[in-house]
Amino acid sequence: MSQTQKITLQGKPQSVNTMYATVCRGSFPTRFMSKKGKEVKESYQWQAKSQWKGKPLEGEIAVIIYLYFNDKRKNDVDNFNKGILDSLTGICWIDDSQIFRLS
Repeated sequence: MSQTQKITLQGKPQSVNTMYATVCRGSFPTRFMSKKGKEVKESYQWQAKSQWKGKPLEGEIAVIIYLYFNDKRKNDVDNFNKGILDSLTGICWIDDSQIFRLS
């Protein structure tokens, strides 16, 4: 069964580099979600919950992400997917490991 649903997330796309921070505790680096990252993730989740119809999808799924930037700076687009995919986990799909195609 093929199912298509569209989710539109408002706001400037956030790079994983701005959503996560790293600190060193002794000689061990620890990566964690920054305060700004938590705010962005929560915003994405609320937006998705207001648009998503039904339960999280099961099985293999394909995801298409369109990013729109309001400036002319160069952006490394692969740094923007993690925050979006993690935010939609549990809402649109059970786990992002279900994604077999990402465009």
